[in-house]
Amino acid sequence: MRRMTQTPPDLPLRALFDAQRAASRAEIEPPLALRRDRLRRVRELIDAHGAVLADAVQADFGVRSPRLTEVADLFVLRAAIGQLHRELPGWMKSRRVATPFYLLPARAHIRRQPLGVVGVIAPWNYPVQLALGPAAAALAAGNRVMLKPSELTPHTSALLASLVHQTFAADEFCVVQGGPDVARSFASLPFDHLFFTGSTAVGRQVAEAAARNLTPTTLELGGKSPCVIDASCDMADAALKIAHGKLLNAGQTCIAPDYVLLPRGREADFQRAYEAAVGRLFPTLPGHADYASILTDRHHARLQDLLAEARAQGARVHTLGSPGVGGHDRQMAPVLVFGMPANGRLMQEEIFGPILPVLPYDTLDAAIAHIHAQPRPLALYWFGRDTAARNQVLSRTVSGGVTVNDTLMHVAHDNLPFGGVGESGWGSYHGEAGFLRFTLQKPVLVQSRWAMGSVFYPPYGQRFARVMGLLKRWL
Repeated sequence: MRRMTQTPPDLPLRALFDAQRAASRAEIEPPLALRRDRLRRVRELIDAHGAVLADAVQADFGVRSPRLTEVADLFVLRAAIGQLHRELPGWMKSRRVATPFYLLPARAHIRRQPLGVVGVIAPWNYPVQLALGPAAAALAAGNRVMLKPSELTPHTSALLASLVHQTFAADEFCVVQGGPDVARSFASLPFDHLFFTGSTAVGRQVAEAAARNLTPTTLELGGKSPCVIDASCDMADAALKIAHGKLLNAGQTCIAPDYVLLPRGREADFQRAYEAAVGRLFPTLPGHADYASILTDRHHARLQDLLAEARAQGARVHTLGSPGVGGHDRQMAPVLVFGMPANGRLMQEEIFGPILPVLPYDTLDAAIAHIHAQPRPLALYWFGRDTAARNQVLSRTVSGGVTVNDTLMHVAHDNLPFGGVGESGWGSYHGEAGFLRFTLQKPVLVQSRWAMGSVFYPPYGQRFARVMGLLKRWL
């Protein structure tokens, strides 16, 4: 089923795009068998080369356990590809829709077609999953895909490029490497859809570049995702789940908890519970093999600057962990911050590291008001047993997604769309939402030979007036 062409992967950027565009226009609706074959090739790529991909990620981070890459990148990809393969026949089908009585006996349906050429700009924090996940969804929808992985993970990006180009024709799926200049040129191509995962600041630049071509975009960004602890919660259980969500990949996760809101007076309880949770997850820090390092010296220095500013503003900075042996220089110990003023950078910027501010609230209304004062978050987490309090938070806040009594897990549910709102992004993917994100839902009306549409034609006289009078009664 694999169809290789002579289009070489090292063509100039515009030539690669033109080749994919020509191929997409020559084959508007790839059949199910070909789409499944492309998914099979992506799956075989990660199954055959998962270990070397994990080694490449480790080389890029300094410390990034292959086990972490297995669960957070490869496992998630396998689950997504499996669902795409199973559900694709149903998702591809046209949908009949009811026809209003005044258009009968016409018939109507929605035909699902590929958009054409999809560009994917992937980030560095989960460099395999967040590159191949959107690409697989776009391929399943019948599109051609151009992928721009992050220059901050050069080993992983180079390996992905090599593996994809061994597996796919360049006019099916290709990888473009390079730094910010290449990324700007990539975002300026007239894609049929452009998918970006990354920071809000860079997302704005991508949206501006795409707008010049009126290219539709999906922006998966970030923001400050709160954890709301209710008085009814089990503090030990909540702290363990918050610690896992915060410290997975050392906090370098777009949906990581960014700060905690808890009832005033419970700060010491949370600190003790969080310390115990960190000790359970990572008995030695720094130095634990399953605890990732911060990606670069620049990112590490930024986090240290945030802490220095917090101390200067009077916040209490509490570092956790029991040092191990041979920790990497960028393996940053977890930190709790208490008494952080609202105007500090730590409360204004997405943290993207293992620093967790803890903010007390006096009433649930005050906690909700604090969330409303910030841009809408990518995720929100609520912990407790009080159903009425939970429903208040869910009904009175807006966020990209929610997990109740845990963190991160909504993103692992294949049937839940994943995406942001406002400054945390727009557009959703995962599961059928992802398939539809890369699909044109084309409306088709098939007129009947017995159609009575001529009653709406001019010139408008008495017959028109009688018809409109009847319709007004029925509508």
